[in-house]
Amino acid sequence: MHSPLLPPAGRVPLLVTGVVCAALSLVLLSLVAAGLQPLMALDREVAGELHRRALAEPGVVRINRVLTDWVWDPWTMRALTAVVVVVLWWRGSRLLAGWVAATSLLATLVQQGLKAAVGRERPQWADPVDTANYAAFPSGHVMTAVVTCGLLLWVLRVHGAPPSLWWGALALAVVSVAGVAWTRVYLGVHWLSDVLGGLLLGGAVTALSVAGYSAHAGRRGAGRALDGRREPPLWKARGSRDHRP
Repeated sequence: MHSPLLPPAGRVPLLVTGVVCAALSLVLLSLVAAGLQPLMALDREVAGELHRRALAEPGVVRINRVLTDWVWDPWTMRALTAVVVVVLWWRGSRLLAGWVAATSLLATLVQQGLKAAVGRERPQWADPVDTANYAAFPSGHVMTAVVTCGLLLWVLRVHGAPPSLWWGALALAVVSVAGVAWTRVYLGVHWLSDVLGGLLLGGAVTALSVAGYSAHAGRRGAGRALDGRREPPLWKARGSRDHRP
């Protein structure tokens, strides 16, 4: 049976990852807010090159728009998170369910707050291939994808996912995060640094949240699940032996 807790030694890499990502995102935020010219020039160069490529590839543009507007849209990711939260709650993992929901909400508040505070304009084109609303930094699509995929991978780990399921989910998560990052720049609705900011902020929120959960749950008793029960694998039938106290 797998415990939902991480040993203290296992929390250290998560804390380090979270702190490093947070520090790097703060540095990037400062550079973007200050309008550092080398960074702005790199953003314009990458955006211009990809926009010229997009104009020559209308079929590829249509595919990318479907992916970014439906498959990897933030609302799709939040809906997926909501389904997982409901399943966890129904299975009795209520602290974990609440933690996942709260982390997802926190990530949304952080990205929207930063967008409002920075107020960065998106790329402007005479012949756009796509449009988007709100400010540019950080990329909400990318940050939401990182947080959602990270949380779902964590839930699978907590519930002792078999290797085949774990590696399959990991591969899908990597493709999703990399894919949505590509679509946002390729479609000309984000700068490269917006995408990088979303990656760093998403990584910071997820890593610190997981480490925080493990520390909090550890104080409730190692090897114990929420409400005094052990964590049952999500794919086990409800009411099986593994679900008993």
